[in-house]
Amino acid sequence: MADWQKGGFGLYLHWPFCQAKCPYCDFNSHVVDTIDQARWKSAYLAEIARAAAETPGRILDSIYFGGGTPSLMDPDLVAAILDTIRRHWRVVNDLEITLEANPTSVEAGRFRGYHDAGVNRISMGIQALDDTSLRALGRLHSVADAWKAYDIARDTFARVSFDLIYARQNQTLNDWQRELNEALSMAADHLSLYQLTIEDGTAFGARLARGKLPGLPNEDLAADMYFLTQQMTERAGLPAYEVSNHAASGQESRHNLVYWRGGDYVGIGPGAHGRLTFDGTRHATETHLAPARWLTAVENNGTGETLRDPISPRDQGDELMMMGLRLHEGIELARYNDITGNDLTKQINDLTDLGLVTLNDGRLMLTPAGRPLLNAILRQLLA
Repeated sequence: MADWQKGGFGLYLHWPFCQAKCPYCDFNSHVVDTIDQARWKSAYLAEIARAAAETPGRILDSIYFGGGTPSLMDPDLVAAILDTIRRHWRVVNDLEITLEANPTSVEAGRFRGYHDAGVNRISMGIQALDDTSLRALGRLHSVADAWKAYDIARDTFARVSFDLIYARQNQTLNDWQRELNEALSMAADHLSLYQLTIEDGTAFGARLARGKLPGLPNEDLAADMYFLTQQMTERAGLPAYEVSNHAASGQESRHNLVYWRGGDYVGIGPGAHGRLTFDGTRHATETHLAPARWLTAVENNGTGETLRDPISPRDQGDELMMMGLRLHEGIELARYNDITGNDLTKQINDLTDLGLVTLNDGRLMLTPAGRPLLNAILRQLLA
Protein backbone atom coordinates (compact mmCIF):
# COMPACT_ATOMS: atom_id res chain seq x y z
CA MET A 1 0.00 0.00 0.00
CA ALA A 2 1.32 3.45 -0.93
CA ASP A 3 1.69 5.75 2.07
CA TRP A 4 -0.96 8.21 0.86
CA GLN A 5 -3.57 5.44 0.80
CA LYS A 6 -3.44 5.32 4.59
CA GLY A 7 -5.07 8.75 4.56
CA GLY A 8 -7.35 8.47 1.52
CA PHE A 9 -7.92 10.60 -1.56
CA GLY A 10 -9.92 13.82 -1.70
CA LEU A 11 -10.64 16.78 -3.95
CA TYR A 12 -10.78 20.38 -2.77
CA LEU A 13 -12.37 23.01 -5.00
CA HIS A 14 -11.91 26.69 -4.10
CA TRP A 15 -14.58 29.27 -4.89
CA PRO A 16 -12.85 32.61 -4.20
CA PHE A 17 -15.78 35.03 -4.04
CA CYS A 18 -17.56 36.54 -1.04
CA GLN A 19 -20.20 39.21 -0.46
CA ALA A 20 -17.83 41.02 1.92
CA LYS A 21 -14.34 40.50 3.33
CA CYS A 22 -14.39 39.72 7.06
CA PRO A 23 -11.75 41.64 9.06
CA TYR A 24 -10.27 38.48 10.63
CA CYS A 25 -10.10 36.48 7.39
CA ASP A 26 -6.77 35.60 5.78
CA PHE A 27 -8.25 33.17 3.25
CA ASN A 28 -8.07 33.75 -0.47
CA SER A 29 -11.45 35.50 -0.82
CA HIS A 30 -12.47 38.42 -3.01
CA VAL A 31 -15.46 40.75 -3.38
CA VAL A 32 -16.53 41.45 -6.97
CA ASP A 33 -19.56 43.01 -8.63
CA THR A 34 -20.28 40.27 -11.16
CA ILE A 35 -19.20 36.67 -11.73
CA ASP A 36 -19.28 34.95 -15.11
CA GLN A 37 -20.27 31.54 -13.76
CA ALA A 38 -20.30 29.96 -17.23
CA ARG A 39 -16.65 30.92 -17.73
CA TRP A 40 -15.73 29.60 -14.30
CA LYS A 41 -17.59 26.39 -15.05
CA SER A 42 -15.46 25.77 -18.16
CA ALA A 43 -12.26 26.36 -16.19
CA TYR A 44 -13.23 24.10 -13.29
CA LEU A 45 -14.27 21.28 -15.60
CA ALA A 46 -11.02 21.57 -17.56
CA GLU A 47 -8.95 21.39 -14.36
CA ILE A 48 -10.91 18.38 -13.14
CA ALA A 49 -10.21 16.57 -16.42
CA ARG A 50 -6.49 17.44 -16.23
CA ALA A 51 -6.15 16.26 -12.62
CA ALA A 52 -8.05 13.05 -13.30
CA ALA A 53 -5.78 12.20 -16.23
CA GLU A 54 -2.82 12.37 -13.82
CA THR A 55 -4.44 10.16 -11.17
CA PRO A 56 -5.99 7.25 -13.09
CA GLY A 57 -7.49 4.37 -11.18
CA ARG A 58 -7.85 6.23 -7.90
CA ILE A 59 -11.02 6.07 -5.84
CA LEU A 60 -12.26 9.39 -4.47
CA ASP A 61 -13.27 9.51 -0.78
CA SER A 62 -14.44 13.11 -0.45
CA ILE A 63 -15.14 16.40 -2.23
CA TYR A 64 -15.06 19.76 -0.51
CA PHE A 65 -16.28 23.10 -1.90
CA GLY A 66 -14.45 25.77 0.13
CA GLY A 67 -13.98 29.49 -0.15
CA GLY A 68 -14.81 32.28 -0.14
CA THR A 69 -18.51 31.54 -0.07
CA PRO A 70 -19.38 28.52 -2.22
CA SER A 71 -23.07 29.03 -1.46
CA LEU A 72 -22.85 31.90 -3.95
CA MET A 73 -22.31 29.31 -6.69
CA ASP A 74 -25.24 28.52 -8.96
CA PRO A 75 -26.59 25.06 -8.07
CA ASP A 76 -26.33 24.16 -11.78
CA LEU A 77 -22.60 24.90 -11.62
CA VAL A 78 -22.19 22.63 -8.58
CA ALA A 79 -24.15 19.91 -10.40
CA ALA A 80 -21.97 20.17 -13.50
CA ILE A 81 -18.80 19.95 -11.40
CA LEU A 82 -20.02 16.88 -9.51
CA ASP A 83 -21.20 15.17 -12.70
CA THR A 84 -17.78 15.73 -14.27
CA ILE A 85 -15.95 14.43 -11.19
CA ARG A 86 -18.02 11.24 -11.21
CA ARG A 87 -17.25 10.71 -14.88
CA HIS A 88 -13.51 10.98 -14.31
CA TRP A 89 -12.99 9.09 -11.04
CA ARG A 90 -14.49 6.12 -9.32
CA VAL A 91 -15.94 7.16 -5.95
CA VAL A 92 -16.66 5.36 -2.70
CA ASN A 93 -20.26 4.33 -2.08
CA ASP A 94 -20.69 6.84 0.75
CA LEU A 95 -18.84 9.73 -0.93
CA GLU A 96 -18.85 12.79 1.34
CA ILE A 97 -19.58 16.04 -0.56
CA THR A 98 -19.33 19.16 1.60
CA LEU A 99 -20.20 22.73 0.65
CA GLU A 100 -19.45 25.76 2.82
CA ALA A 101 -22.28 28.25 3.24
CA ASN A 102 -22.87 31.60 4.90
CA PRO A 103 -26.28 32.43 6.39
CA THR A 104 -26.60 35.50 4.16
CA SER A 105 -26.48 33.40 0.99
CA VAL A 106 -28.98 30.76 2.08
CA GLU A 107 -32.48 30.22 0.82
CA ALA A 108 -34.47 27.02 0.62
CA GLY A 109 -34.53 26.72 -3.18
CA ARG A 110 -30.76 27.15 -3.49
CA PHE A 111 -30.11 24.54 -0.79
CA ARG A 112 -32.52 22.14 -2.48
CA GLY A 113 -30.57 22.68 -5.70
CA TYR A 114 -27.30 21.77 -3.99
CA HIS A 115 -28.90 18.70 -2.46
CA ASP A 116 -30.25 17.59 -5.83
CA ALA A 117 -26.78 18.15 -7.35
CA GLY A 118 -25.33 15.65 -4.86
CA VAL A 119 -24.10 17.74 -1.91
CA ASN A 120 -24.76 15.76 1.26
CA ARG A 121 -23.00 17.82 3.93
CA ILE A 122 -23.15 21.55 4.70
CA SER A 123 -20.61 23.51 6.74
CA MET A 124 -22.06 26.85 7.85
CA GLY A 125 -20.00 29.88 8.80
CA ILE A 126 -22.18 31.16 11.64
CA GLN A 127 -19.17 32.36 13.73
CA ALA A 128 -21.15 33.87 16.63
CA LEU A 129 -24.59 33.66 18.24
CA ASP A 130 -24.52 37.26 19.40
CA ASP A 131 -25.51 40.16 17.15
CA THR A 132 -23.00 42.62 18.60
CA SER A 133 -20.18 40.15 18.04
CA LEU A 134 -21.38 39.39 14.52
CA ARG A 135 -21.15 43.08 13.64
CA ALA A 136 -17.69 43.32 15.20
CA LEU A 137 -16.59 40.30 13.14
CA GLY A 138 -17.82 41.99 9.96
CA ARG A 139 -20.51 39.39 9.36
CA LEU A 140 -23.52 40.36 7.26
CA HIS A 141 -26.01 38.09 9.00
CA SER A 142 -27.85 38.30 12.32
CA VAL A 143 -28.45 35.54 14.87
CA ALA A 144 -31.99 35.26 13.51
CA ASP A 145 -30.57 34.77 10.00
CA ALA A 146 -28.26 32.08 11.33
CA TRP A 147 -31.09 30.16 12.98
CA LYS A 148 -33.24 30.39 9.85
CA ALA A 149 -30.39 29.22 7.61
CA TYR A 150 -29.53 26.41 9.99
CA ASP A 151 -33.13 25.20 10.06
CA ILE A 152 -33.21 25.11 6.24
CA ALA A 153 -29.93 23.19 6.19
CA ARG A 154 -31.11 20.72 8.83
CA ASP A 155 -34.31 20.08 6.85
CA THR A 156 -32.38 19.59 3.59
CA PHE A 157 -29.14 17.75 4.35
CA ALA A 158 -28.37 14.62 6.33
CA ARG A 159 -25.21 16.16 7.80
CA VAL A 160 -24.74 19.73 9.03
CA SER A 161 -21.75 21.39 10.69
CA PHE A 162 -21.20 24.99 11.70
CA ASP A 163 -18.33 27.16 12.86
CA LEU A 164 -18.08 29.43 15.89
CA ILE A 165 -15.24 31.72 16.93
CA TYR A 166 -14.55 32.29 20.62
CA ALA A 167 -12.03 34.34 22.65
CA ARG A 168 -13.49 37.37 20.90
CA GLN A 169 -13.30 41.00 22.00
CA ASN A 170 -14.94 41.65 25.38
CA GLN A 171 -16.23 38.09 25.61
CA THR A 172 -16.40 36.65 29.14
CA LEU A 173 -16.26 33.02 30.14
CA ASN A 174 -19.96 33.15 31.03
CA ASP A 175 -20.73 34.70 27.63
CA TRP A 176 -19.04 31.80 25.87
CA GLN A 177 -20.72 29.24 28.12
CA ARG A 178 -24.17 30.63 27.25
CA GLU A 179 -23.33 30.77 23.54
CA LEU A 180 -21.92 27.25 23.43
CA ASN A 181 -24.98 25.94 25.27
CA GLU A 182 -27.14 27.53 22.59
CA ALA A 183 -24.97 26.01 19.86
CA LEU A 184 -25.21 22.56 21.41
CA SER A 185 -28.99 22.89 21.63
CA MET A 186 -29.11 23.23 17.84
CA ALA A 187 -28.32 19.51 17.53
CA ALA A 188 -25.62 19.78 14.91
CA ASP A 189 -23.62 16.60 14.42
CA HIS A 190 -20.34 18.50 13.96
CA LEU A 191 -18.99 21.77 15.37
CA SER A 192 -15.80 23.62 14.46
CA LEU A 193 -14.90 25.84 17.42
CA TYR A 194 -11.93 28.15 16.86
CA GLN A 195 -10.17 30.65 19.05
CA LEU A 196 -9.94 34.03 17.36
CA THR A 197 -6.44 34.48 15.97
CA ILE A 198 -5.22 37.80 14.62
CA GLU A 199 -3.32 37.26 11.39
CA ASP A 200 -0.95 39.62 9.63
CA GLY A 201 -2.41 41.02 6.44
CA THR A 202 -5.97 41.16 7.77
CA ALA A 203 -7.98 44.22 8.83
CA PHE A 204 -7.86 42.99 12.43
CA GLY A 205 -4.08 42.61 12.17
CA ALA A 206 -3.75 46.23 11.05
CA ARG A 207 -6.06 47.43 13.84
CA LEU A 208 -4.13 45.48 16.47
CA ALA A 209 -0.86 47.02 15.25
CA ARG A 210 -2.40 50.47 15.76
CA GLY A 211 -3.72 49.57 19.21
CA LYS A 212 -7.29 49.72 17.92
CA LEU A 213 -8.46 46.23 18.86
CA PRO A 214 -9.31 46.43 22.57
CA GLY A 215 -10.89 43.79 24.76
CA LEU A 216 -9.07 40.69 23.50
CA PRO A 217 -8.84 38.02 26.22
CA ASN A 218 -5.56 37.33 27.97
CA GLU A 219 -3.95 33.89 27.72
CA ASP A 220 -5.50 32.63 30.96
CA LEU A 221 -9.04 33.53 29.89
CA ALA A 222 -8.51 32.05 26.44
CA ALA A 223 -7.23 28.83 28.05
CA ASP A 224 -10.26 28.72 30.36
CA MET A 225 -12.52 29.04 27.31
CA TYR A 226 -10.67 26.20 25.61
CA PHE A 227 -11.02 23.85 28.59
CA LEU A 228 -14.69 24.80 29.04
CA THR A 229 -15.23 23.96 25.37
CA GLN A 230 -13.75 20.50 25.82
CA GLN A 231 -15.86 19.79 28.91
CA MET A 232 -19.16 20.98 27.42
CA THR A 233 -18.79 19.27 24.06
CA GLU A 234 -17.69 16.02 25.69
CA ARG A 235 -20.77 16.02 27.92
CA ALA A 236 -22.98 16.76 24.91
CA GLY A 237 -21.65 13.79 22.94
CA LEU A 238 -19.54 15.84 20.54
CA PRO A 239 -16.00 15.25 21.82
CA ALA A 240 -12.96 16.76 20.14
CA TYR A 241 -11.58 14.43 17.51
CA GLU A 242 -9.19 17.19 16.40
CA VAL A 243 -7.88 20.30 18.16
CA SER A 244 -10.77 22.54 17.05
CA ASN A 245 -13.30 20.06 15.67
CA HIS A 246 -15.97 18.18 17.58
CA ALA A 247 -18.33 15.51 16.32
CA ALA A 248 -20.76 12.81 17.24
CA SER A 249 -19.43 9.33 16.56
CA GLY A 250 -19.27 8.72 12.82
CA GLN A 251 -19.87 12.38 11.92
CA GLU A 252 -16.26 13.48 11.65
CA SER A 253 -15.32 15.45 8.53
CA ARG A 254 -13.96 12.73 6.26
CA HIS A 255 -12.44 15.29 3.93
CA ASN A 256 -10.46 16.99 6.66
CA LEU A 257 -9.37 13.57 7.89
CA VAL A 258 -7.72 13.06 4.50
CA TYR A 259 -5.53 16.10 5.30
CA TRP A 260 -4.85 15.17 8.90
CA ARG A 261 -4.10 11.51 8.11
CA GLY A 262 -1.63 12.37 5.36
CA GLY A 263 -3.72 11.37 2.37
CA ASP A 264 -3.47 12.74 -1.16
CA TYR A 265 -5.78 15.47 -2.40
CA VAL A 266 -6.28 17.47 -5.57
CA GLY A 267 -6.50 21.25 -5.14
CA ILE A 268 -8.51 23.07 -7.83
CA GLY A 269 -9.24 26.80 -7.99
CA PRO A 270 -7.42 30.04 -7.12
CA GLY A 271 -5.02 29.55 -4.23
CA ALA A 272 -5.87 25.86 -3.78
CA HIS A 273 -3.09 23.64 -2.45
CA GLY A 274 -2.74 19.92 -3.12
CA ARG A 275 -0.67 16.90 -2.17
CA LEU A 276 -0.21 14.24 -4.83
CA THR A 277 2.02 11.16 -4.95
CA PHE A 278 3.54 10.07 -8.25
CA ASP A 279 5.92 7.10 -8.57
CA GLY A 280 6.36 6.96 -4.81
CA THR A 281 7.24 10.65 -4.38
CA ARG A 282 4.83 13.04 -2.70
CA HIS A 283 4.45 16.47 -4.30
CA ALA A 284 3.10 19.81 -3.12
CA THR A 285 0.98 21.72 -5.63
CA GLU A 286 -0.11 25.36 -5.62
CA THR A 287 -2.17 27.53 -7.96
CA HIS A 288 -2.43 31.19 -8.88
CA LEU A 289 -3.87 33.19 -5.98
CA ALA A 290 -5.61 35.93 -7.97
CA PRO A 291 -8.90 34.67 -9.45
CA ALA A 292 -8.41 36.45 -12.77
CA ARG A 293 -4.88 35.10 -13.17
CA TRP A 294 -5.97 31.56 -12.36
CA LEU A 295 -8.86 31.75 -14.81
CA THR A 296 -6.70 33.13 -17.61
CA ALA A 297 -3.95 30.57 -16.94
CA VAL A 298 -6.39 27.67 -17.21
CA GLU A 299 -7.83 29.07 -20.44
CA ASN A 300 -4.50 29.94 -22.06
CA ASN A 301 -2.03 27.46 -20.58
CA GLY A 302 -4.21 24.47 -19.77
CA THR A 303 -3.40 24.58 -16.05
CA GLY A 304 -3.87 26.86 -13.06
CA GLU A 305 -0.87 25.40 -11.24
CA THR A 306 2.08 27.57 -10.34
CA LEU A 307 4.10 25.00 -8.39
CA ARG A 308 4.63 21.26 -8.23
CA ASP A 309 7.52 20.39 -5.97
CA PRO A 310 8.65 17.03 -4.60
CA ILE A 311 8.54 16.85 -0.80
CA SER A 312 11.57 15.37 0.92
CA PRO A 313 11.03 12.39 3.26
CA ARG A 314 11.96 14.58 6.23
CA ASP A 315 9.42 17.25 5.28
CA GLN A 316 6.78 14.64 4.55
CA GLY A 317 7.30 13.10 7.98
CA ASP A 318 7.22 16.50 9.66
CA GLU A 319 3.96 17.29 7.88
CA LEU A 320 2.47 13.97 8.97
CA MET A 321 3.47 14.73 12.56
CA MET A 322 2.14 18.31 12.47
CA MET A 323 -1.19 17.27 10.99
CA GLY A 324 -1.63 13.90 12.68
CA LEU A 325 -0.97 15.03 16.23
CA ARG A 326 -3.90 17.43 15.87
CA LEU A 327 -6.11 14.34 15.93
CA HIS A 328 -7.21 12.63 19.12
CA GLU A 329 -6.13 9.33 17.50
CA GLY A 330 -2.59 10.65 16.92
CA ILE A 331 -0.27 9.02 14.40
CA GLU A 332 1.15 5.58 13.77
CA LEU A 333 4.75 6.06 14.87
CA ALA A 334 6.05 3.26 12.63
CA ARG A 335 4.65 5.12 9.63
CA TYR A 336 6.59 8.24 10.58
CA ASN A 337 9.73 6.15 11.08
CA ASP A 338 9.30 4.43 7.70
CA ILE A 339 9.04 7.79 5.93
CA THR A 340 11.89 9.60 7.68
CA GLY A 341 14.19 6.99 9.25
CA ASN A 342 14.27 9.23 12.32
CA ASP A 343 14.32 7.86 15.86
CA LEU A 344 12.31 10.04 18.24
CA THR A 345 12.63 7.73 21.27
CA LYS A 346 14.37 10.30 23.48
CA GLN A 347 12.02 13.13 22.65
CA ILE A 348 8.98 10.92 23.16
CA ASN A 349 10.29 9.62 26.48
CA ASP A 350 10.94 13.16 27.70
CA LEU A 351 7.43 14.29 26.70
CA THR A 352 5.89 11.16 28.22
CA ASP A 353 7.63 11.88 31.53
CA LEU A 354 6.03 15.34 31.44
CA GLY A 355 2.60 13.82 30.87
CA LEU A 356 2.18 15.52 27.47
CA VAL A 357 2.16 12.52 25.10
CA THR A 358 1.45 8.83 25.30
CA LEU A 359 2.48 5.90 23.11
CA ASN A 360 -0.35 3.37 22.94
CA ASP A 361 -0.32 0.33 20.65
CA GLY A 362 2.24 2.05 18.46
CA ARG A 363 0.25 5.29 18.16
CA LEU A 364 1.73 8.55 19.41
CA MET A 365 -1.00 10.76 20.89
CA LEU A 366 -1.27 13.93 22.88
CA THR A 367 -2.67 13.67 26.38
CA PRO A 368 -5.41 16.11 27.47
CA ALA A 369 -2.68 18.14 29.18
CA GLY A 370 -0.63 18.15 25.98
CA ARG A 371 -3.32 19.27 23.53
CA PRO A 372 -3.18 22.98 24.42
CA LEU A 373 0.63 22.78 24.07
CA LEU A 374 0.68 21.22 20.60
CA ASN A 375 2.99 23.81 19.03
CA ALA A 376 5.58 23.49 21.80
CA ILE A 377 5.44 19.70 21.60
CA LEU A 378 5.95 19.79 17.85
CA ARG A 379 8.97 22.04 18.27
CA GLN A 380 10.56 19.48 20.57
CA LEU A 381 9.70 16.50 18.38
CA LEU A 382 10.80 18.07 15.11
CA ALA A 383 13.82 20.03 16.27
